[in-house]
Amino acid sequence: MVSGILPITLEDATKATRAFLFSGKEYICLMQLHDDIKEDKLRKVLKEFIGEIYQRPPLRASVKRVLRKRTIYDIDIMEIEDRLALFKVTCESGTYIRKLCSDIGDVLGCGAHMRELRRTRAGPFTESEGITTLYDLLDATTTHKEKGDEDKLRKAIFPVEKAFDHMPKIYVKDSTVDSICHGASLAAPGIVKLTSGIEKGQTVALFTLKEEVIAIAEALESSEGMVEKDSGLMAKTDRVIMLAGTYPKMWGKDNS
Repeated sequence: MVSGILPITLEDATKATRAFLFSGKEYICLMQLHDDIKEDKLRKVLKEFIGEIYQRPPLRASVKRVLRKRTIYDIDIMEIEDRLALFKVTCESGTYIRKLCSDIGDVLGCGAHMRELRRTRAGPFTESEGITTLYDLLDATTTHKEKGDEDKLRKAIFPVEKAFDHMPKIYVKDSTVDSICHGASLAAPGIVKLTSGIEKGQTVALFTLKEEVIAIAEALESSEGMVEKDSGLMAKTDRVIMLAGTYPKMWGKDNS
C-alpha cells in the first residue's frame, strides 16, 4: 500500500512539473524481511546503502529498465519488530523504494520486500503543511461555488511558485521578463540578484522581482561568474512558465 503526498499541477502549472525532477523525496517504509536477522546486522547493511547506489527499475515500472545511479541521502530505522523494519529514507527523485527493499534483502541474504510506503515529502511539499484529500477538495470547491468563499481552496491549492522553493533562483529586471517568455536566454545586464552557490550547468529558476516564476533555465555561469561579468549570456531558457505578454515588451528599451 502506498500513501502520502502527491503534488498535482493544474492548468498552466503543468509546465512546472519538471521542477519536481530535481527535488528530493522522503518516505516512511515498512519492510518485510523473509527470515530472522540480527538488529545490528540490519543496521549495518542499511548504512551501506547511504550514498550513491546503482538501481535498475523493477519490472512493473513506467520507465525503461536500464541501470542508473541514484543517491540515498539518509536511512533512519524507526522501529524493528520480529521480521518487520520501519525506516525513514530521504533520497533522490526517481529512486524506487520497493527495489531498495529488495536489494537490501539480497545483501542480507534473506530476501525482503516493501510492505507499506508513505511519501512524507516531495520537494518543498511536506506533511507538516497538511495534506488535502479529495474529499477536502470537493468540500472546498462546493463551498466556493455555493458561497463564493475561497478560503478553503486557497489552503488546498498553492501558487505555482511553491514548486520552486527548493531551486536556486535568478531574479531579473522587469524589462527582461517578456523576452524570456518568448524563449530568449538571460544576459548579464538583465540580472538584478541571485542565490549563492549556483554552479555552471545547474538547473535554476528565473523569477521576477515580484516573486513570480518566469522559466526554468540552465546556468551558463556560476553565481560568482554572474556577479563578476557585466556582459554575455548567463542562463539558457529551457522551459517557459509565464505567459508571454504578462509583462510589457521592452526589448528595444533595455540592452538586456
